[in-house]
Amino acid sequence: MFLEIYKMQIRTRLTLQFLLLGGLIMVVASVAIYFSSAGFRKDDFNNRLRNKARSTANLFFDKREVDANRILEIENQGPVFLLDEKIIIINFNNDIVYNSDENSDIIIRNDVLERVRLGYNITYRQGSYDVTGTLFFTNYDRFVIIAAAVDTEGALHLEKLKLILTIVCLFSLLLFYAAGRFFAGKALKPISEVVSKVEDISITSLNLRLNEGNGTDEIGRLAKTFNSMLGRLEASFGVQKNFIANASHELRTPLTSINGQIEVLMMKERPVGEYQAALNSVLEDIKSLIDLLNRLLLIARTSSENIDNYKREIRLDEIVWQTRDDLKKFKNDYQINISIDDSVTDFDQMVVVGDEYLLKVAVSNIIDNACKYSPDKTCHIDLRHTDNRVVAVFSDNGIGISETDLKKIFEPFFRGANTLSFQGSGIGLPLVNQIIKNHNGLISITSKPGIGTEVIVSFSAKA
Repeated sequence: MFLEIYKMQIRTRLTLQFLLLGGLIMVVASVAIYFSSAGFRKDDFNNRLRNKARSTANLFFDKREVDANRILEIENQGPVFLLDEKIIIINFNNDIVYNSDENSDIIIRNDVLERVRLGYNITYRQGSYDVTGTLFFTNYDRFVIIAAAVDTEGALHLEKLKLILTIVCLFSLLLFYAAGRFFAGKALKPISEVVSKVEDISITSLNLRLNEGNGTDEIGRLAKTFNSMLGRLEASFGVQKNFIANASHELRTPLTSINGQIEVLMMKERPVGEYQAALNSVLEDIKSLIDLLNRLLLIARTSSENIDNYKREIRLDEIVWQTRDDLKKFKNDYQINISIDDSVTDFDQMVVVGDEYLLKVAVSNIIDNACKYSPDKTCHIDLRHTDNRVVAVFSDNGIGISETDLKKIFEPFFRGANTLSFQGSGIGLPLVNQIIKNHNGLISITSKPGIGTEVIVSFSAKA
């Protein structure tokens, strides 16, 4: 049953919950009203019965010359009349001095007499009779008065009350159902609108946004969160679209060059020297293509990794020295100067946790950019240990980067306006940024056109 309720639509489920909760409240309230009324009826009737008993006792002891029948007749003619009332007066010796119970319907219980004589007012039921026992004092003796009567009117009122409460409960259930369905529909209307709007959003319409309403209630915050997610998705798809377009362009350029050179060679017979020159050019294009593909694969790899996959302890200073030696093998004109700050008192302070190959790729790209875009082909590297972080500062005297270009420097395939005359693909720094982020590191770039650029990279130190 609970599983079936769970599978219902939210509106139906909320309506039933509202109905059950309201019905339970009404039943509890009706039961409380009924039993409270029954208690009040009982207390009121017992008080009336007790007062009638005392009135009869007063009349009996004031007019002893009047017989019991006459007293009963006088009492019945009084303003307070109780149906089928029975009054018995008993002295301290358990002798009945007055009895209006001609048919002996009321059983005189010894335990009741004992408790009344101890000063208690006793009430109980005997069949259809409400019976009360009370103590009555005269100048000469104490008497126990047992009074009984049938509260037909009170019972009738209780039956009417029970019927009224039952009808009210049933009618209230209908009202609760209608009200629950109305308010559930009203409460869920914004969600229905959100669902309808979301169904209109596809990969081709990520620019659409949900109505945030006042933006402060739960639905507004949900819409705001969803809009924020849509914004991130739109930006991500935009970057992906540009990435694919730029990657296609970068891949097509060397392939087109290779295809053109081969077609030219095949047009006619040529000297061996021309074939060798053309093949060397094709080989350079292939190497450029392979390098680009390797970088694209690295970007794809680093985009799906995080530092949890990196467990090896590596000294950053060794990474820098090894990268310097590797670059010098192919770029003899590069001048790479490395200095270690006085803040490094122990080389264990240079230890970080990460992937050695990826860190080499990141350092190599930063150094290569610094030397490539500097007239003197020089890069200065300063290694430091500050606030339990390993810091590497790369600086050059190159062409610099404008403030406008700095904002886009980490976008794939973006190249500054002043770098178009240099060979490159524009995926070096985005790759560096992704690798450093995956190592929970920080990177910042400051630059001035015509003066130079400074790149600061830092990682949490192992020790």
